[in-house]
Amino acid sequence: MVWRKRPARAGARARHAAERTTAYADARLPLSESGGLLRKAFPEHWSFLLGEIALYSFVVLLLTGVWLTLFFHPSMTEVVYHGSYTPLDGVWMSEAYESTLDISFDVRGGLMVRQLHHWAALVFLAGIGLHLLRIFFTGAFRRPREVNWLIGVTLFLLALVEGFAGYSLPDDLLSGTGLRIAQGIMLSLPVVGTYVSFFAFGGEFPGEDLIPRLYSLHILLIPGLLLALVAVHLILVFYLKHTQWAGRGRTNRNAVGKPMFPQFAASSGGLFFMVFGVLTLLSGVAQINPIWAFGPYRADVVSTGSQPDWYVGFLEGSLRLIPPWETTMAGHTIMWNVLLPAVILPGILFAVLYAYPFAERWATGDRGEHHLCDRPRDNPVRTGLGVAMLSCYGVLLMAGGNDIIADTFAISLNALTWIFRIAFVVLPPLTFMVTKRVCVALQEADQERLTEGVETGEVRQTIAGGYEEGREPLDEEQRYALRARTPAGPSQAPLAEDDVRGAGRLKTAVTAWYYGDRMEPGDEERESSAGELER
Repeated sequence: MVWRKRPARAGARARHAAERTTAYADARLPLSESGGLLRKAFPEHWSFLLGEIALYSFVVLLLTGVWLTLFFHPSMTEVVYHGSYTPLDGVWMSEAYESTLDISFDVRGGLMVRQLHHWAALVFLAGIGLHLLRIFFTGAFRRPREVNWLIGVTLFLLALVEGFAGYSLPDDLLSGTGLRIAQGIMLSLPVVGTYVSFFAFGGEFPGEDLIPRLYSLHILLIPGLLLALVAVHLILVFYLKHTQWAGRGRTNRNAVGKPMFPQFAASSGGLFFMVFGVLTLLSGVAQINPIWAFGPYRADVVSTGSQPDWYVGFLEGSLRLIPPWETTMAGHTIMWNVLLPAVILPGILFAVLYAYPFAERWATGDRGEHHLCDRPRDNPVRTGLGVAMLSCYGVLLMAGGNDIIADTFAISLNALTWIFRIAFVVLPPLTFMVTKRVCVALQEADQERLTEGVETGEVRQTIAGGYEEGREPLDEEQRYALRARTPAGPSQAPLAEDDVRGAGRLKTAVTAWYYGDRMEPGDEERESSAGELER
C-alpha cells in the first residue's frame, strides 16, 4: 500500500507545482488569452504550404548565415594564398576570396554549410515566387488582403537584393563578373550614373569598399527588414484568417481547417524538418557555386559561359536581347541597351505587381471582402495575364543562357537571339489568348458536369436504335465547389452622365473586356453564389 501512495503523492505535488507555475506565468504573461490563438484554423490544402516552405528556408538561411559570419572576412585587401587548395597556392587574391576557400577546405563542415546556405537561398526565393503566384491566380490578394500582397512583393524584392549581395561576397571571377554588370547598370543612369557608381564602389571599379558594404547589407540591414516584414505578414495572416477553397461548410464568414495546436504545429514542424533534410541532402550531393574552379576576380578577365542564379537570370537575358541602342543628348550618352532592360523593365515589372490589386478592383468595381479562393479557370483574364507574364519571364530566363543553348545544340547564336526577341513580343499575347480559351473551355466542361453529370464509361442503346452515354450526377461536395463561384459580371454602380463622357467610358470598356469571355453562372449557380456571399 505504501508503494501505491508514493506515486499518488508525487503526482499531486507535480500537479500543484504545475498549477503554481501556470498561475505565476499567467499573472505576468497573456497565457490564458492565447487559447483562441492556439485553436486558430489552418487550411490543409497543399498549395498553402508554399509560404511555409519559404519561411522554413529563411530559417535555415539565418542559422547557416550566422555560422558563416564566424569565418568570413569581408575585406578586399590583397593577400597571397597558401591554403589547402594547392592549385591556387601562391596566387594573389582578396581576403574575402581566401576566407571563402578556407571555409570550403579548411573548416570542418564548412563546404557543407556554404552549400546549404546557397541552396536555401534558391529555395527561399522560389518559395516566395510560387507563393505569390498561388495568391495571384486564386485572387487571394483582394480585399482585405491588399496590404499583405504589397508586403509579399516587397519581401520578394528584398530577397532578390539579399541574394545578389550574398552571391557577390566571395569575390570570385563569376561574382565579380556580375558586379561588373551591376556597375554598368549604375553607369547607365542618366546624369547621376557616375556618382552612383563611385559611391557604391568607393572609387573606380572595383574599388576597396564594395565587399564590406555588401556584407553589412547582407547580414544586418536586409535581414532585419526581412524579419520585420515576415513578422508583420504573419500577424496579418493571423488577423485576417487564411483564404480557403470553396466547399461544404466553407463560406466567406468562417475559416475551416485543422487547429494550430496540436495538429498544425505537428504537421508544420514535420514540414520544417523535411525542408531542412532535403536542403541538407542537396548540399551533400549537388555541388553549387564551386568558387575554386572560377578563381579570384580580376578586372581584366571575364568567365565564359557564366550564368547567374535563376532569380536574376531574367535580367541577364534582357541585357542579351536588347539591340545596341544609344542616344547622345546635351553631351550625355544614354545607353538604352542597358537602361531599358536592367532598370526600366524591372521597374515596370514590380510597379505592375504592386498596382495590380488596385487596378483589378478599379476595373471590376469589386469592393467586397473575399475569403474564398477563385479557381484560375473562373477568371480567364486574370489567369491569362499571369500566364503571359510567366511566358515573358521564361523567354528572358532562357535568353540569359543563349550562349550555352547555342553551343549545346549547335545553333547560331545570332539566330537564337532573334528567335528569343520575336518570342518575347509574340509569345505573351499568344499565351494570353490560348489561356483564356482554355479557361472558358474548362468552365463549359464544368457547366456540363453540373447539368448532365459525369460520364460513367457505359454506352447504352436506346429504343429508337441510337446510342447514348451513361452519366451519373456529381456528389454534393463537387456540386457545391463548382457552384460557389462569383457571378461573372461587373458589380459597380451605373455611371453618371458626366463619367460616361470621360474616364468612365474607359472604365466601362475595360470592365467589358475583363468580363467578356467569362461564362455567366446558371440560375442554380447564381442563387448558390448569392447565398454564399450573404453568409
